[in-house]
Amino acid sequence: MKNAKKEKFIKSQKTPVEPYDEKALLEVQHLTKCFGELKVLNDISEKIYEGEKIAIIGPSGSGKSTFLRCLNVLEDPTDGYIFFEGNNLCNLKVDINLQRRRMGMVFQHFNLFNNMSVLKNITLAPVYVGMHDLRRIKLKNFKTKLLNLFKSKDKKAPLEEISKSAKEIKAEAKANAMRLLERIGLADKADVYPSTLSGGQKQRIAIVRALAMNPKVMLFDEPTSALDPEMVGEVLALIKEVASEGMTMVIVTHEMNFAREVATRVLFMDGGKITEQGAPDKIFGAPESDRLKDFLSKVL
Repeated sequence: MKNAKKEKFIKSQKTPVEPYDEKALLEVQHLTKCFGELKVLNDISEKIYEGEKIAIIGPSGSGKSTFLRCLNVLEDPTDGYIFFEGNNLCNLKVDINLQRRRMGMVFQHFNLFNNMSVLKNITLAPVYVGMHDLRRIKLKNFKTKLLNLFKSKDKKAPLEEISKSAKEIKAEAKANAMRLLERIGLADKADVYPSTLSGGQKQRIAIVRALAMNPKVMLFDEPTSALDPEMVGEVLALIKEVASEGMTMVIVTHEMNFAREVATRVLFMDGGKITEQGAPDKIFGAPESDRLKDFLSKVL
C-alpha cells in the first residue's frame, strides 16, 4: 500500500526535477505539501550543507514540523523533490529505509517503547540493521556458492566478507549504548523502563537513541515543547554538546535564545513558506519583514 501510494505520488508530480547541488547534504526543490484542500507547504526550495545548524522558527501552523517530517519522507510531499547526499528520496528506486539510517529524528513526545528497557530502546535499531545486513550477506553468499558449483575454478565469484557475527553485532550495540548513557549520566537507568523516567531523561535518551545510529544529520521536532520548564535546560545542553561536535542539525524550536546561541542559520516560516532567513544576529537583531518583527516582539 505504501509503495502504491508513493508510485501514485511520483506519477502525479508536476514539477520537473532540477540538477541538485552536489555539495548540499540536504536539498528540497519546490516542496509542496497539502492535506486535502489545505496547503501546508507552498513551493519551498532550500539547501542544507554539512555542519550547518539550522533553526526553524515561526508561528504555530506555519508548516515547520511538516517541513521537517518531509525531509526524511515521514510525510510524502504532494509535489517537489527531496535530495539527501545526492539521493532523490522521492524516487521509487531509492531505498528510503537505507537513507533514514543516516538521518536521526527526535520527536516532541520522545516516542520511546514503554515495553522495552532503556538499553533495549537504544540498541533496537542498530541490532536490527546489523542483523538485517548480516542476513543479506549470508543469503548473497549462499546464492554465490550455488552458482559457483557450475563454474570453473578460475570463474568462481568471490564471497562477500562477513565482518561481524551476530554476537559481535549485539555486543557492539550494547557497548555503544552504555557509552552514550554514560555520556548523559544515565548509565544507571539502562535496565529500567521509560515510564519510570522524567520527561527530560526520556528526551535525552531519545536523542542518544538517534545518535546510536551514527547519523549524518539530526532532525529535532520541537524537542523541548513537551517538557516542564526545569527539564528544558538539560535537554538543550545535550543538543548544544552534540552541535559543538560538528553534527549537522535541523531543529524546529520555540526556544529563541537557544536558536540565537547555537544556530548557524535561522529560517523563519510563515504561511507554508520560508519568508526570511539568515545568521542569528541578522534575524534577531535586524529583521527585515514586518511579519518577522511582529513575531519576535511576541516571543522575545
